[in-house]
Amino acid sequence: MRVSARNVFLGKVAELRKGAVSTEVTLVLKGGETLCSVITNESAKVLGLKTGTEAYAFFKASAVILGKDLHDAKVSARNLLCGTADRIVHGPVNAEVTVVLPGGSVLTAIVTEESAKRLLLAKGDPVCALVKASSVILGVDA
Repeated sequence: MRVSARNVFLGKVAELRKGAVSTEVTLVLKGGETLCSVITNESAKVLGLKTGTEAYAFFKASAVILGKDLHDAKVSARNLLCGTADRIVHGPVNAEVTVVLPGGSVLTAIVTEESAKRLLLAKGDPVCALVKASSVILGVDA
């Protein structure tokens, strides 16, 4: 399988919370980080999601918001993944930033060049990524 989303993570379903229309799915990644996704109840059923099921989480690099010193921040995004800036590619409009998470997974973000400069991002800096649960798409092996 090949997808255009830069961020693809394999994890195991740790928790499912079913609502009237949507299900909140929490995945645990190989390094222990968690990712939350909100999908429709029908999608959860079609995917056959249960606790312990392996699933892939996908999200676009442009869906990531980066920040520094966000560990204790109160934000509405369900996913806060903190790690170390590994590579920063500056362009005239956007910058691509790769973040290595503590468990070894690599996350990619595309932010405006202005934002990258304002954050004063450099290789080795601690950085946090915010991703809304509604931006995380799930998939399973057929």
